[in-house]
Amino acid sequence: MVYLLESKIPETKSVFFALTHVYGIGKSTSVLICKKLGFSLNLKIKDLSKEQINNLLKVVELLNMEFASDLKKLKLLVVKKLVSIKSYRGLRRTQGLPVRGQRTHTNARTSRKIR
Repeated sequence: MVYLLESKIPETKSVFFALTHVYGIGKSTSVLICKKLGFSLNLKIKDLSKEQINNLLKVVELLNMEFASDLKKLKLLVVKKLVSIKSYRGLRRTQGLPVRGQRTHTNARTSRKIR
């Protein structure tokens, strides 16, 4: 079993799709990582050697991006900031209403229901 950034990576999937199981790595970032390492998109995780896994970890750390728990903390801090400065988005979030200007007259029943 391979763990990458606190996420369990399935061994039966290709490297391209397995990397997307990490919170913060999408398809485009996964393709970028595979190209940097010279991996085929069809290469399975179980076929990687220890050296290739170590290189994969090094490349992910060198990307200077936030992943996993760091990204979750950062997003939580942004929401707390919006609520604390009482911005429109923060107020909508505390009321449980749509934040990004969606219609609430006929739609958004799940966000409008009384808790």
